[in-house]
Amino acid sequence: MTDAWEAAVEAQIRGAVQRGEFDDLPGMGKPIPGRGAPYDESWWIKSFLEREALPSDLLLPTPLQLRRRVEQVPDEVRDLPTEQSVRDFVAQLNAQIVAWLRNPEGPRVAVRPVNADEVVRQWRTGRARREQLPPATEPVTATAPARRPRRGWWLPWRRRG
Repeated sequence: MTDAWEAAVEAQIRGAVQRGEFDDLPGMGKPIPGRGAPYDESWWIKSFLEREALPSDLLLPTPLQLRRRVEQVPDEVRDLPTEQSVRDFVAQLNAQIVAWLRNPEGPRVAVRPVNADEVVRQWRTGRARREQLPPATEPVTATAPARRPRRGWWLPWRRRG
């Protein structure tokens, strides 16, 4: 029975090729990506993250994600408009940290709640410094080269070439 089924499938494929249904497919005539490279068992995860433009941080266990978020707090709160919004941001992050501390899963990594008063002090200092600087304006001319937007994520497995 499987021989008859395989023959029917092969006949359908041959008919589709003769009708030209496989002509002009995306990627036709291009090399298969990753061919000749050493086998990577998580190739599909990496390609998914790259294709969907997702951060590679999603692959990290919870405590490492939390530590990375703690490290990024100054950058995250820099443009917040009010002190209360900074405190709310820190409170939300601290709630996630405390929830993980109550029921830790993943590797044992030291993660401590963030000091909201210290973050607010740094936020005020940065805000005062930005207010003292004159606004930077660049004249736009017809000869000025267009700037390309920077990509938000660096993916270590992305090939160059």
